[in-house]
Amino acid sequence: MSTALIVFAKAPVAGAVKTRLIPALGAEGAAALAEWLLAHTLAAAVAAGFDHLELCVAPDTSHPAFGALAAAHGLALTVQGEGDLGARMDRALTRVLRCHRHALLIGTDAPALDAARLRDAAQALHGADAVFVPALDGGYALVGLQRAQPALFQGIAWSTAQVMAQTRTRALAAGLAWAECDPVADIDEPVDLIHLPAGWAAGWSAAWAT
Repeated sequence: MSTALIVFAKAPVAGAVKTRLIPALGAEGAAALAEWLLAHTLAAAVAAGFDHLELCVAPDTSHPAFGALAAAHGLALTVQGEGDLGARMDRALTRVLRCHRHALLIGTDAPALDAARLRDAAQALHGADAVFVPALDGGYALVGLQRAQPALFQGIAWSTAQVMAQTRTRALAAGLAWAECDPVADIDEPVDLIHLPAGWAAGWSAAWAT
């Protein structure tokens, strides 16, 4: 039963990405961490071994990190397009589900979302209409579907602590059976930096310096 994984990523441009981390890291440091998180996420995604893996980016494919990582891992490179986060996720999942039985979508903000957790989420989806990995901040780090579910992405207050609660309400109203895996931490605010894996600070700060 084919499973596709979509990785959503924003171009790691200083001043335009991870802006809530700028007070702690500066614009260049926040962008360097974003690029490090992207590379880590793609390595985990490749290791998970799904049938299809794509890197779906914003605003376009021009950032050199996108082309380099896609080439290094042999990934499809697609563009998220217009609309709010919900519209973009719904569009990407709907597109992929035309060709695959199951589809998972993740961002790049949750370093604990490793290959084993990704495979666990895919397994949970076999017995549910949808699967989520909630985030500790009230959002979610992964959504998976067996078929398109536009209602799950409409009227959600994105980037707030209400995202997962509102999504549960939408899923309940749609009569969906969904599974939730153990929650993980997103790296969005300075306080979240404590959730970076041991040894990461030296790695991404060295990459920033070069």
